[in-house]
Amino acid sequence: MPNSRGADPVAISAATGFAAPTPRQVVLAAYASFILIGWSSLFVPSLLRILQADFVRSDAEFGLVYLVGALLFATGALSSGLISEHVGRGVVSATGVLLIAGGFAVEAVAPSWPVFLVGAALAGGGCGATDAIGSSVIMDLSTSESGSGLNRLHLFYSVGALAAPIAIGLVIGIGLEWRLIAIVSSVAGLALARPLLLAGSIPARPAPPDTVADVARGSSRFTGLHLALAGLGVAIACYVAAESGVSSWLVGFLADEPMTTATLSLSLFWVGIASGRIVASRIAGRFDPVQFTATCAWVGGIAILAAVGLASGPLRIGLFLAAGFAFGPVYPMIMAVAGSLFPHRAAAVAGIVTSAGVVGSVSYPPLMGLIAGFAGLGAGMLGAAILILLGGAMVAVVGRLRPKRDSV
Repeated sequence: MPNSRGADPVAISAATGFAAPTPRQVVLAAYASFILIGWSSLFVPSLLRILQADFVRSDAEFGLVYLVGALLFATGALSSGLISEHVGRGVVSATGVLLIAGGFAVEAVAPSWPVFLVGAALAGGGCGATDAIGSSVIMDLSTSESGSGLNRLHLFYSVGALAAPIAIGLVIGIGLEWRLIAIVSSVAGLALARPLLLAGSIPARPAPPDTVADVARGSSRFTGLHLALAGLGVAIACYVAAESGVSSWLVGFLADEPMTTATLSLSLFWVGIASGRIVASRIAGRFDPVQFTATCAWVGGIAILAAVGLASGPLRIGLFLAAGFAFGPVYPMIMAVAGSLFPHRAAAVAGIVTSAGVVGSVSYPPLMGLIAGFAGLGAGMLGAAILILLGGAMVAVVGRLRPKRDSV
């Protein structure tokens, strides 16, 4: 059985009959898994109008899908890091992607609303586990400048997320059934199980001696580390609340626009996120990671405020694109800063921070559905802007709590 430092690649090779993966193969498997996670996250929002009509549900009732998916995402993320220290990251990661495949399969055949919710729950749990394990693997491969590595990883999440509304809009536009999309998505999940099983064999980094000593002494530095980690948990919850709120309800917010324009706007928001992560993967190492992250969050919040203030038109859509560009680096940079606090326990830290972020997706997208019932989705979008601004402020506070590191 693997120990807490991760599985031995040679042992994995002997047990499975396949050659141990190279670092490049591990990275490619992680990238592919994040495309699937991103696709999964935008599957339901892209089909919002159609699913509401099929299952005859209101905005407020439909928020339950987001709530269930987010709760199971948090469960998968938090438990995966802890379980992987006992059974290995490969097993947990492969199980996660199989849950995603199963969730899509259930959704594809769902005859009723409760069955569809079961599918959303399975997919959510699988996405949480796959997200946390994938992030931890990249942290351990990127022994320096993990901010750049995680920005590249989450770029592929953005690729999946921006592809979903475009592809789904085109498929629906030519008259095909949405259930066919779910079936194809399930097959993609099945195909990733073996690569992720092998990719999880990458061992964790050993604990530095000075870190062990600090923990043993119960030093003030150790206390500061945990305070900083808690602060980053709050910051990432605010970020995820804002991002998921915009993603989940942007198509509904643009109800005065044609369906193709609304789905294009959602894709452009994710084009912005992807572009921001591409740029950040190249330049983030030149700046203080805390200041860089906080600035991006603040710019994104201002762009959302400006977009909500406009009644309609191309400029409003362009501002959502700009907001996405600023949002892009925030999540992976928060994850990178958190990973630098406890570099020897990347899987556990990734699971904790990822699950903390899900607090935002559990609470805010469903709340936006309720807000829409009495104040409109514009008010919900204003709340998303305020949340991302608060997230940036919390990152700035963490900058005063965390110990100084050479690089992130």
